[in-house]
Amino acid sequence: MWYEGAPSYRLLIPLSGVYWLLITLRRFLYQVGLFGRKKAVVPVIVVGNITTGGTGKTPVTIWLVNSLSALGFTPGIVSRGYGGSRSSTSMRVDAASDPAVVGDEPVLLARRTQCPVVVDANRARAAQMLADDGVDVIVADDGLQHYRLERTYEICVIDGSRGLGNRLLLPAGPLRETIDRLEEVDQVLVNGQRQDEGPDITAGEQNAIEFNLVANEVERLNGSLTRPIKRFSGTTVHGVAAIGNPARFFDMLRTHGIQVIEHAFKDHAAISQRDVKFGDDFDVLMTEKDAVKLGHVGSDKYWVVPVDMQIDAVAAGPWLQQIKSRLRSEMES
Repeated sequence: MWYEGAPSYRLLIPLSGVYWLLITLRRFLYQVGLFGRKKAVVPVIVVGNITTGGTGKTPVTIWLVNSLSALGFTPGIVSRGYGGSRSSTSMRVDAASDPAVVGDEPVLLARRTQCPVVVDANRARAAQMLADDGVDVIVADDGLQHYRLERTYEICVIDGSRGLGNRLLLPAGPLRETIDRLEEVDQVLVNGQRQDEGPDITAGEQNAIEFNLVANEVERLNGSLTRPIKRFSGTTVHGVAAIGNPARFFDMLRTHGIQVIEHAFKDHAAISQRDVKFGDDFDVLMTEKDAVKLGHVGSDKYWVVPVDMQIDAVAAGPWLQQIKSRLRSEMES
């Protein structure tokens, strides 16, 4: 209905009107100060989206944090810890943390960046813990609608293949906020080639920077072997994905000539080893988020597929310098 043009969305437009009233009132209350806002003692960069479902925010966060480290900053990450049981208090996360407690994405972020990560539904409180730990810039993962935490720079990530769907608010469409929110963020990123080129495209979308998620190698879940993903070309595998947009993962495998038996789970689903036993000899390829939850598996047929953000250096260079300048200016003020 949201992405394929089914007309049944019209039945939900009145509910979208109610949703618009609620989010507009919420933003107004923050703007006039009736809802308190918290300014962290260090600059904050927010990475988020305005649609439901996955857009590639986590790989963007990993790339951004690693890029900030290369520029001489000491970044830390705050996350809500969605799917964990302890997101109501501030908790430090490292590579050995239990994803059932802190969430799958925070553990993945800690493993891929080796920087401090704190989870808390109250991101302002998490930011304070990171600042106390000595970081000089905070990246808020999936925090675009968390207005309580003030921010220095905003990044919105859009799925290029699905775009913004019918461009309507929930529940008639996939939008968490109205389209004009894209005019307020500092940079729009598009995951893959942008398909939405209609006459109502915003300036934010027109000035978006495109990137791709690429997989070059796969690793056995038991750690015994790493091999190029092209070695699976021409084979049939089970594909496992408990992410916001599982189809993107399956399609990525197919670009490498792999025949995929799809197993899509709800985003952040607490899948277990029992869920990925399919009763045959085909290899099982899964996302990094799923591998974090499964932990060590003795069998050789289970593989994790790490993906990395690939972005044109000509576009990325000036953009990173803009971020660096904004952060330095904030630190000096």
